[in-house]
Amino acid sequence: MLVAASCQNEVMRLAPRRIVLCAAFAFAVFFAYYASTAQSGERMPAEDLHRPSKQPDRIVLSWTADPATSAAVNWRTATAVKQAVAEVAIAGDGPAFAKQGRRVNAKSEDFESDLGRARFHSAVLDGLKPDTQYAYRVGDGWNWSEWFHFRTLSNKPSPLTFVYVGDAQNDILSLWSRLIRTAYTQAPDMRFLIHAGDLVNVSHRDAEWGEWFRAAGWISGMVPYVPAPGNHEYPSQNSVRKLTAHWRPQFTLPENGLPGLEETSYYVDAHGVRVVALNSNERQQEQAAWLDKLLSNNPNRWTVLTFHHPIFSAARKRDNKELRALWQPVIEKHRVDLVLTGHDHTYARGNAPTGSNQRSAKSGTVYVVSVSGPKMYEVEREAWMDRAAEDTQLFQVIRIDGDRLAYESRTARGVLYDAFDLRKQAGKPNRLTNRIPKTPENLRGAAMPSAAGQ
Repeated sequence: MLVAASCQNEVMRLAPRRIVLCAAFAFAVFFAYYASTAQSGERMPAEDLHRPSKQPDRIVLSWTADPATSAAVNWRTATAVKQAVAEVAIAGDGPAFAKQGRRVNAKSEDFESDLGRARFHSAVLDGLKPDTQYAYRVGDGWNWSEWFHFRTLSNKPSPLTFVYVGDAQNDILSLWSRLIRTAYTQAPDMRFLIHAGDLVNVSHRDAEWGEWFRAAGWISGMVPYVPAPGNHEYPSQNSVRKLTAHWRPQFTLPENGLPGLEETSYYVDAHGVRVVALNSNERQQEQAAWLDKLLSNNPNRWTVLTFHHPIFSAARKRDNKELRALWQPVIEKHRVDLVLTGHDHTYARGNAPTGSNQRSAKSGTVYVVSVSGPKMYEVEREAWMDRAAEDTQLFQVIRIDGDRLAYESRTARGVLYDAFDLRKQAGKPNRLTNRIPKTPENLRGAAMPSAAGQ
């Protein structure tokens, strides 16, 4: 018994040392594995990073009918989700509002991307009250998103704020995210967001769309989008360019445009403003006739157009003469107030010359080319430009109240870069008042201003 007790004491004496040695060995193995993984530069596979699940993701708000009494919401799940619903209620100060939630059945469709299969859902929240704050959530009845807030538009002319951005396109999660989030902090009262095309770079890559949705995050679920397709939403397939298959499953947009271009050519009336999105990628002549007819019966005081390819470019080699010859006469005929475009990866703003090729008299319409992502081109200064920029990520906040339109262009840091006012004048073109900051233009040939103190 004494020998047994002695052996037991020896084991107990050595056990702590063995535990310490085992722990040290385990830590060394883990550290070696971590170091080798880090040094190998391995990244999380795209199919893992963007894999759908039963939990709703890629939630985006938009409109397909009257924005004063309805809204539309889209989201994505795994194909295992067989039921999709939304719940909507007038928002309250406490949690009891959720008990009043009304269920709306969603339409669902399976979608095959380069990363695999997913299921997209869309629901139209109708029968709503004008100018009222609502809360909604989406899910399958068990797995729900968070509750999002949004406000329906007014059914009469009222003060309006919205934001416009040009191309996001590249390094979306890394570099576009900061801009769109700053835009929200600068204009939290925005009622919608215009995106003038090239939302992503390679539109058949699901990972890029995943970045686009992650970059804006919950903003997309609270602020309705008014997107226009760019050339990068028109990939070439067997030498034929056609709208990306991702577009219509991901957005529910108005179908009141040119037949055959549903959800890419459309309009929305908002607070006395007619906002028209055009598809500059195809059927431009037919859209000119459609636009002429649409604006001939326009009860709104203000008119804003958005499309991707500018009819007055920031560089001569990117000039779109054919598009300008087709669309500018219609724009001038109906005294469109503001034309918001992208594509050029620069910034340029001004009253463009009248006529498709003239360089003299200016129209009352203000034309803007802007870029929100990090891909940058050069500017060739022309007389029509009041302000221009290179290598600058920008977003634009536009506020309309009665006879006044106030425009501000701000950098990704929120710094004011350009500004002007438009005033309505009976029987005359708008009166434009520039409010351009005294800072130099951000052009490659000039000294860039210091970031200190801005």
